[in-house]
Amino acid sequence: MLVSGQKVLPKETLIIFDEVQDCQNVLNSLKYFYENANEYHVACAGSLLGIALAKPSSFPVGMVDFMQINPMTFTEFLMANGDDILVNYLNSMNEIETIPDAFFNPLYEKLKMYYITGGMPESVKTWTQERDVEQMQTVLSNILGAYERDFAKHPDPKDFTKISMVWKSIPSQLARENKKFLYKVVKEGARAREYEDALQWLVDANLVSKIYRSTAPGLPISAYDDLSAFKLYLVDVGLLRRLSLLAPSAFGEGNRLFTEFKGAISENYVLQALKNQFEATPRYWSVENPRYEVDFLIQRENDIIPVEVKSEDNVESRSLKKFKEKFEDRVKLCVLFSQRGEDFTFFHSASYSLVCIMDYILSWNIQMESSSDAFAIPLSAFSSKEEKDSFTKLVHGYTGKQF
Repeated sequence: MLVSGQKVLPKETLIIFDEVQDCQNVLNSLKYFYENANEYHVACAGSLLGIALAKPSSFPVGMVDFMQINPMTFTEFLMANGDDILVNYLNSMNEIETIPDAFFNPLYEKLKMYYITGGMPESVKTWTQERDVEQMQTVLSNILGAYERDFAKHPDPKDFTKISMVWKSIPSQLARENKKFLYKVVKEGARAREYEDALQWLVDANLVSKIYRSTAPGLPISAYDDLSAFKLYLVDVGLLRRLSLLAPSAFGEGNRLFTEFKGAISENYVLQALKNQFEATPRYWSVENPRYEVDFLIQRENDIIPVEVKSEDNVESRSLKKFKEKFEDRVKLCVLFSQRGEDFTFFHSASYSLVCIMDYILSWNIQMESSSDAFAIPLSAFSSKEEKDSFTKLVHGYTGKQF
């Protein structure tokens, strides 16, 4: 480089363009590198790259590979924290077995710490290297502040306030029993047409996840979206906690971190893990009079799988049972994530980035491409030895593991 004196060597030097959303010419230059200077390795990064690409402009279609960098998973947090023993233990499990307290209890405490730090790399680095909660709090506050300053980059200045209002309403939206997004929570009398552009800006910036209500567990999952009903979650559980002004002291208050905001923090965590593993964004399902709601529906290949998140001691799920009754011919698996119960055996899958516990399973397990964690199957889940044998056969078919 002319300034640094560093030589740029073909096939050896990696050229990195950062914050490319601020310079359209850099994006346009990628076509040149692809067609005329293919011997150079080029990478681009930008926190609002999705916004830049959403603008009508020239772009070298088909010449660029994309990679979405998400917050660190819980397993990656364990690795960064030096908890190799816990990670190795989880990776070593390949049978239905009870997780000893010697492993379960520290995993439970580490999960609470992950709820506090979240998966933003700078926040995790600050905690794992400095062990200073206040510093970590400052890092999260700075990240939130940087995001809010980015709101001003919206092409229409009048939308800055609207974006900020939608963003700051998310904790209130999730604190309600019915977490369906309501524009009147943003501002009394607000209408969708006034705020939908601001909301979409946050989605395009990958700062929030928009989860549509699904009317039925059909394929493809997007074909059954109710576009008038959706929920909003933050990109990271630690940012949600900080935006909600929930102090880290909740770490020492039993299971409070799991139960605050009607379990919304736990839901945000589960969604954060699921989004890393499935191509289709999860949905949710609900009906009224009486009200039933399943927190998430995920599409794995040609299967639709309902997922319920339970954060309190009562792990009974009326909604999962209702869903199973209503769509019995289409439901092959129901999953309920909860805290540890008293009467569980535990099943490991080299899959979810979750150390929540699977409390209820009706048919088979899912295999996904992520890190390892543990699940539980209630001893009462199988009505007969034949049913259990059928389950283990199906699991073997999906995971390649023999039990």
